[in-house]
Amino acid sequence: MNERLDSIRERLQTLDEQVSDPSIIRDQNRYREIMKERSRLTAIDEAGEKYEEALAELDGARSMLNDGEDPNLKAMAEEEIASLGSKVGDLKASLDELLAPRDPLADKSIIMEIRAGTGGEEAALFAADLFRMYSRYAGNQGWNVEVMNENATELGGMKEVAFSVAGDSVYEKLRWESGVHRVQRVPATESSGRIHTSAVTVAVLPEMEETEIEIKPEDLRIDVMRSGGPGGQCVNTTDSAVRITHLPTGIVVHCQDEKSQIKNKAKAMRILRARLYDLEEAKAQAERSAERKSQVGSGDRSERIRTYNFPQNRLTDHRIDLTLYKLDLIMEGEMDELVDALVSHARQEALAESL
Repeated sequence: MNERLDSIRERLQTLDEQVSDPSIIRDQNRYREIMKERSRLTAIDEAGEKYEEALAELDGARSMLNDGEDPNLKAMAEEEIASLGSKVGDLKASLDELLAPRDPLADKSIIMEIRAGTGGEEAALFAADLFRMYSRYAGNQGWNVEVMNENATELGGMKEVAFSVAGDSVYEKLRWESGVHRVQRVPATESSGRIHTSAVTVAVLPEMEETEIEIKPEDLRIDVMRSGGPGGQCVNTTDSAVRITHLPTGIVVHCQDEKSQIKNKAKAMRILRARLYDLEEAKAQAERSAERKSQVGSGDRSERIRTYNFPQNRLTDHRIDLTLYKLDLIMEGEMDELVDALVSHARQEALAESL
């Protein structure tokens, strides 16, 4: 571990030299990448320093126990050793998590797609609730949210919504949201007060750049049409909606949120790139079927990952057996405890697989 920490500290010195280079400062993309790496390595360095300080304190307490003859001092030393031993263990566990192999896509922006599943209008209302939850969580993190496409219902639900989220460590934190989200509650449309169970599907796709996913123009069929919607001002009177079909795979993307056909096409292409990458990654995972899957899950969107029980104010994540009785707060975007638990578990699994 000492060698790894020394290597990280050397890398930090190199990064500090780079951020003071005028040519790098002028290249904003390169500068942002360096600052992201510097922030991540600084967190590891600080955790390493705390761990080393606690180890030194523990060694000092052990020396006092071995060298002292006063029974009172020995008792104090034994109490200090017990306390410091626990502290060292916790700090090492935290440091190990930070040192775990990191997904190369961890800092990618994402495109999240939420679709109402079984449950009709109640599922659509819950899809809208999830969109609101993720939007508020993103706001708390200082991330940017941009709606790509949505299909709203008359009662304020969403049959489906696609939106992008950009910021630090977005994919690392939200990738485990992929899957089936089950809700148990009394629907607003239910007059008898019966609890219904509905489901919503969430997909989290890392957003890929044009240079990362090649799409041949001849592989696309692009159709334009007038936007549809619940009515009123939501319906355009010009052919601004765009539907792109990727002929080799049959993937279809539809965007109508913007009044500009050009902007809708650009958004549709961003979604298409993300879906094509997701398709290729799914094929690669299938080919690596002998590889042990993480307990957190594969991210398969057919997998039921979580239950939201409103009468009990309870959220249960079935992959890590986590139950929280503060569903009301989570739905307002206070997801840190949930997200941190999933990220921590994933890091521990990655560390175990790398040993």
